[in-house]
Amino acid sequence: MTSRRTLATLALVALVALAGCGATGGGSGGGADGGYQQATELAASGAKATGAPTGTPVAGDAASGGGGSGSGVAVNVQQRKVIKTGTVVVTVDDFERARANITSAVEGYGGYVSDTSQERREIDNETWVRGQVVLRVPQDRFDDLVDDAKALGEVESVETNARDVTGQIVDIQARLENLRAERDRLRELYDQANTTEDVLAVQRELSDVQGEIERLEARLQSLQNQVAYSTLTVRLEEPRPTPNRVAPDRWYDTPVLSAFLQSVDGVVVVARAIVVGLAYALPYLIAFGLPVVLVGGAIWRYRGRFGLPSRGDGG
Repeated sequence: MTSRRTLATLALVALVALAGCGATGGGSGGGADGGYQQATELAASGAKATGAPTGTPVAGDAASGGGGSGSGVAVNVQQRKVIKTGTVVVTVDDFERARANITSAVEGYGGYVSDTSQERREIDNETWVRGQVVLRVPQDRFDDLVDDAKALGEVESVETNARDVTGQIVDIQARLENLRAERDRLRELYDQANTTEDVLAVQRELSDVQGEIERLEARLQSLQNQVAYSTLTVRLEEPRPTPNRVAPDRWYDTPVLSAFLQSVDGVVVVARAIVVGLAYALPYLIAFGLPVVLVGGAIWRYRGRFGLPSRGDGG
């Protein structure tokens, strides 16, 4: 059975690692400090039992290891990590052909289509299409893809952005390294625990650390993916059709047949408006008008049955 001195030593090692991780990760490690209350009490009780000073760092390389790991990560980052995004708006003669061309271009660069959408509009039996294509392309081919998008038709607008995330990636990598070291020490402490209470306390903290590691790993993977593959949104719009109508200089110069047909159209529009208005008003008439009619009819019958004079009678 492991001695209390060994258990206290392992607990203090875990706490020192936690302090180094909190210094590296900033405010994100605040929740873990409260979570280690039971482990702290376990270490303190072990230190009192063995006479070891509770304020003395046990692992002398814990603080230096944290700084060394951060510098090592910085050395591994040889270039800036930049997320590139952009939007190109182009007027094209044929939406489908333009979309096929830009899709073929991004696939030729080793990229892919992330999302696509389109809508069809109509005016006077003439239609036009507009939509957008979201493309992911390797970062080194981003500028080439922007040029291909601008070549699809008449360029309306171009916007590109670059966001440097080098600091975020370095910080996450350093925090992950410290958290993994902390996880290893907690596993050792878990193996050395003697009581059920100690096992449960260390197990809870081990679960919290593992959850934080998984969250940071997902965040790091997302950033690295955005750095590796830039995002370009291409909006494609066909020109809106203009009906071939020539307005006369004076209204009475309008041809008779054309004037008649326009009047017929006006009558149809008014009739439809009346029908739609009645459809909207019908529920209100039923809900409020019907009770008024019923009450009025009942009053009229009451007056007639008892021979009460109405307002039109002289007596």
